[in-house]
Amino acid sequence: MSTAHSGAPSLRLRVPIDEDTLFWYRAFDDPEVMEFFGGVPEELSLYEEWTARQRKLDAELGYCLWTVLDEDGEVIGFTGAQPWPRTGYGPVGEVEIGWRLARSAWGRGYATTAARITLERLRAAGVERVVATIDAGNERSIAVARRLGMERAESFTDPRTGRRVDCFRPTT
Repeated sequence: MSTAHSGAPSLRLRVPIDEDTLFWYRAFDDPEVMEFFGGVPEELSLYEEWTARQRKLDAELGYCLWTVLDEDGEVIGFTGAQPWPRTGYGPVGEVEIGWRLARSAWGRGYATTAARITLERLRAAGVERVVATIDAGNERSIAVARRLGMERAESFTDPRTGRRVDCFRPTT
């Protein structure tokens, strides 16, 4: 399903397929891309498990972290949502929206467009509220959240990294 907003790039989201695993692994094997996500991935198997989990989430919930394809049908990253996966900190019990793109796709409006498509899909799946948890130093992602009409509501410390994470919520 493609959705384009006025002046926005035309993107398509799909449930991750096996071939996306290798793209994600290669695209995210970049210190700049992974600066706020705990460093570059160590093993391809982590992404194999991750894409399989996304397929399961989509089948069960109607949403997941979808693969983002650009105007030419090339994979450029992912966007979507999933239940907050931790129980000891953060927005426990909430649905978290997120995005991650290959560095070559930065600065073109793809993240904002993909996140808007995600919000439309989430509403269609019956999800009324989402949060975005963003490393306090990740100015690019904070800008995307603000373009989505979200503002910082609270903060917490990620016990894995010791870094401050801001939790953004829609203002309307």
